[in-house]
Amino acid sequence: MVMEVSVPQPSTVFGEELRRRRLEAGLSLTALSAAVHYSKAQLSKVERGLKAPSRDLARLCDAALRTGGALIALVTPPAADVPDGPVPGGIDEEEWMMQLSPDGPSWFQPVGRRQVVSAGAASLMKWSTGGQGAISPAAGGGMLEASRSLFTHYRRLGQSVEPGFLLPGLIAQTHTLRELSAHTDSRTRQELLALGSRYAEYIGWLVQETGDEQAALWWTQRAVDLAASGGDRALAGYALVRRALVTLYQDDAEQTVALAQRAQSGTLPPRIRGLAAQREAQGHALAGDRDACLRALDRARALLARQEGDADAPVIGSMHLPDSVGMVTGWCLLDLGRPREAAEELDRQLARVSPEAVRTQVRYGVRRALAHALDGQIDQACALTAPLLDGAAAVRSATVTIDLRRLARVLARHSDHASVRQLAPRLGTLTRFPTS
Repeated sequence: MVMEVSVPQPSTVFGEELRRRRLEAGLSLTALSAAVHYSKAQLSKVERGLKAPSRDLARLCDAALRTGGALIALVTPPAADVPDGPVPGGIDEEEWMMQLSPDGPSWFQPVGRRQVVSAGAASLMKWSTGGQGAISPAAGGGMLEASRSLFTHYRRLGQSVEPGFLLPGLIAQTHTLRELSAHTDSRTRQELLALGSRYAEYIGWLVQETGDEQAALWWTQRAVDLAASGGDRALAGYALVRRALVTLYQDDAEQTVALAQRAQSGTLPPRIRGLAAQREAQGHALAGDRDACLRALDRARALLARQEGDADAPVIGSMHLPDSVGMVTGWCLLDLGRPREAAEELDRQLARVSPEAVRTQVRYGVRRALAHALDGQIDQACALTAPLLDGAAAVRSATVTIDLRRLARVLARHSDHASVRQLAPRLGTLTRFPTS
């Protein structure tokens, strides 16, 4: 898909409300300018409805004037439709088709069985998994152990290469686990399907990194279906957390909070509920609700401190954050319009992340640089950004690109800085990341 960038439109409603709130707080334009690191001339144009307010400016003003999200709400885009459950038009009983080109490019798509028949058997290379005989418990267990180890390696590779290099192998492995589960004993079958569901969930996350949100939701639903086939209904709760990530990047605070709250049922494992509470906190931060955000973060820390579950099973959620609640706290503080606090927290947290976790370093490192830039520390922001650019080019992340664009817009207001002029060409190239 092509990512559309919405251009803010001038708003007399926002400008009038900003001026009213500023006067109520007893602040001059000069004082507010110093607090939010925007020029007095820019703020004056916004107040008079001559210049459109960015969402970053709205967040900074909201925090400086303590309006509790009222100013943020005035620049919030319309909510996007996110499917509730299976993706519309999705295929429940499907064939999986993948093309691997000799020169590198590849594609995958699910198709209905009728489409396969109409395409003609001669146009497809097909093979059988063998007869209907059972696989011995030893062979099934061996496949399970090998696939778990392979999954760990895939997740580590996912930190340093773009998704397209990994997706063909991950898709094939998911299909293998699904097919193998039909030929083994019931216990091994459940474990194979559970692992297959984790593969599918990870594929969904990587696909979102390519910018294809609908395909990401399709794979998330496949993960839920595989888990349910193996008797695990809990992953459906985590699917809500994954769907809330899509709405988070669409700046839809209300939908993000609603989905995350649904994933905090007392019947779900503590880790899923803890990750859901983190996502809820991010939604509240988008809305400018600091108190609700902090309450959700406290709840997340308490839940994630409870270690439960199978020690051999892959970790749900990130395996590269030593303190996920601390990192999400820094994330939230930025969206709450508190860039200095966000920068301090993200500085602390990123020092604990392994240098080998490139995708994680880039994702949160760009937000740290953005926090420093919004706090007026332009040279520091540029110094932090420069070493991230090679990693950003390597992992090719659509979600990281969203923050790179925010960062580029902030830095563009400070083109008189030599560090900004030096960084601008490469940063501009990376913000044009094509999503498909």
